[in-house]
Amino acid sequence: MDRLIYVAMTGAKHASLQQATVANNLANATTPGFKQELAASRALQAVGGVGYQTRAFTLEQSVGADFSPGTLQTTGRPLDIAITTEGMFAVQTGNGEAYTRNGSLEIDAAGLLKTREGFPVQGDGGPITIPENSVLTFGKDGTVSAAPINDPSQSNEIGRIKLVKPDERQLDRGNDGLFRLRDGQPAQVDAAVQVASGSLEASNVNAVEQLVKMIDYQRNYDLQVRMLQTADQNARAAAQVMVLS
Repeated sequence: MDRLIYVAMTGAKHASLQQATVANNLANATTPGFKQELAASRALQAVGGVGYQTRAFTLEQSVGADFSPGTLQTTGRPLDIAITTEGMFAVQTGNGEAYTRNGSLEIDAAGLLKTREGFPVQGDGGPITIPENSVLTFGKDGTVSAAPINDPSQSNEIGRIKLVKPDERQLDRGNDGLFRLRDGQPAQVDAAVQVASGSLEASNVNAVEQLVKMIDYQRNYDLQVRMLQTADQNARAAAQVMVLS
């Protein structure tokens, strides 16, 4: 009886958590560069030792993210960049350097090149400051060049976006949606990473697949609840037998 209750109770809990994971994936199905989150669960013995062998529960395990590339979408927007190879570009956060493939950028009032979420883009020498009234162009290697609006032919290189290719198995996603290395160290620049300007990488979330998962998890949740109800009915029946005897 204990095993049934523990597994059903924690199974229902983690089916609900997995639904939250799928909901987050669906919410980011149109977020540029988003990598879908993966999750799984497994049964685990709750307490070891003689007398407790029947107790087990379900443990949710995050298995990381699916780093497969999304499709490239041409936007024509000068401040959109997409990574066309493996790798990411670096941004500065309050918790150190972080990494993303969302290349929808903008320039703030102080002239800093930032992501739409407000994180300064990390250049090889720190944040990249854009001269006022400039037109930007991005090279395949992340080089940023600026030219006066009234004279686009006078283009000057003002920096280079830090492009990295960290070991994906060592990356964790933070609550801000950015990836960071588990050891907290900054990733090294990788010259093999390339970008394309005027394009964005679409999310790699398959909305139809996620909807099917959502239905499966809901059915799993309902099954776990029915198991709890069955355990309750069995307990009541057993108690009734003991009263009659």
